Amino acid sequence: MADDTSIFIGASRKTDDSYQKAEELLLRYGNRHGLITGATGTGKTVSLQILAEGFSNAGVPVFCADIKGDLSGIAMMGEAKDFLVKRAEQVRLDPYQFQEFPVIFWDLFGEQGHPIRATISEMGPLLLSRLMDLSEAQEGIMNIAFRIADEEGLLLLDLKDLQALLANIAERADELSARYGNVTRPSVGAIQRTLLVLEQQGAANFFGEPALRIADLMRTTRDGRGAISVLAADKLMMNPRLYATFLLWLMSELFEELPEVGDPDKPKLVFFFDEAHLLFDEAPKVLIDRVEQVVRLIRSKGVGVYFVTQNPLDIPEKVLAQLGNRVQHALRAYTPREQQAVRTAADTFRPNPDFDCATAITQLATGQALVSTLEDKGVPAMVQRTLIRPPSSRLGTITPEERRKIIAGSPVAGQYDQVIDRESAFEMLQKKAQQAQAAEAQAQQADTGRSRWTIPGFGNDDPPPQPGGRRAPAPRSSNRQTVAEAAIKSVVRSVGSSVGRAIVRGILGSLARGR
Repeated sequence: MADDTSIFIGASRKTDDSYQKAEELLLRYGNRHGLITGATGTGKTVSLQILAEGFSNAGVPVFCADIKGDLSGIAMMGEAKDFLVKRAEQVRLDPYQFQEFPVIFWDLFGEQGHPIRATISEMGPLLLSRLMDLSEAQEGIMNIAFRIADEEGLLLLDLKDLQALLANIAERADELSARYGNVTRPSVGAIQRTLLVLEQQGAANFFGEPALRIADLMRTTRDGRGAISVLAADKLMMNPRLYATFLLWLMSELFEELPEVGDPDKPKLVFFFDEAHLLFDEAPKVLIDRVEQVVRLIRSKGVGVYFVTQNPLDIPEKVLAQLGNRVQHALRAYTPREQQAVRTAADTFRPNPDFDCATAITQLATGQALVSTLEDKGVPAMVQRTLIRPPSSRLGTITPEERRKIIAGSPVAGQYDQVIDRESAFEMLQKKAQQAQAAEAQAQQADTGRSRWTIPGFGNDDPPPQPGGRRAPAPRSSNRQTVAEAAIKSVVRSVGSSVGRAIVRGILGSLARGR
């Protein structure tokens, strides 16, 4: 039976379906990442739920997404139902105790949990380009936009800041093309149209302040249990690209902010990526390479990343190779691609001579799985056909009243509810434009006051004599900048010189805060 150094997953079965031994996940290898796969309705959510319960009881904070709403039950006490009690007996879970777990509900739209926000600057050009599905030329302009914002000290906090900056870039297209390469107004316009679509899809709720503090995802309770952060994602899944980009940004923030800890006795945080295929669908190679790099390196920050998806083929091979703890539920093999997925899943396990892994994957019942976790010295255990233990918390959804009560009593209640709109790129560019217009109008008025008819030789064409009889030198003709241009450049230099050099971006292009 599992102890305080491991998480009890279930019990493996012999060939005659009798009890064999307890299957567990060692906490010291919890940061070696994992994979939960299986067809719809085979029990992936319950496997996620019991792992989240186990990590929480061990004092490890957890972040997971609730795609269908049925993971929310982890916040409530479980109930003794016949099939749950029977399963507890089959896996020798004695005593079978019910618990409610410390849960913080989050929601990008602020409807079913505390709002989650990030600033445009923190997101960075790479993830924004992925979110907006930009072409290579448009992604280049997005990188130029962030470069200009960094150099000129323009804070990009929300969508209107980025829209204002892009409008400014379109006006300065000729000047910027000479410095950074071709910047065309049609490409800028295409990005602006994409931003409008994002705004209509609800992305405006995500971009802004106050931005999420990573420390709020890493809370523990007074009794030493880790808080379970549950992201309400049923509405978010209507925009799967926003969902995937948000999770990538969050993983990037964890990687950039957390210190190196090596191999701790237990993880500092465990992160579950549900519907993980959305992270990699049509993603450019450079992004997949960087995600693989983050997954490989974030282990030393004490973070365990667990991908939850239907098909192991959804995960790129380089990422799949990093996942040491695996729970494989049933797969169906009706099509050639499904048959290939079964073979791929079977080949990733350490073989068990007692059964054929590929055949077993197609014959697993709901609540059964092939399990292989890391043993001593980090060696994968031989795959075992396993009955998954029943959860201690409620199986299924909670009511809206129960959710509202939990949100009201949350440790972060009131911290993120009110939007903050401080001076940023939109206001700064607006102010610069107004200053430039005022300076231009003043210059035109001065030129109008000075203009008059002159007759050559009647004293109006030469500069007045200076004391001592000398004449002042005649002004030299030059292609000088207007007063408005001078005002803009002066402001840009004064702001950019003090702020622009301090910008540092991380491995996925997001802003490295506090560095």
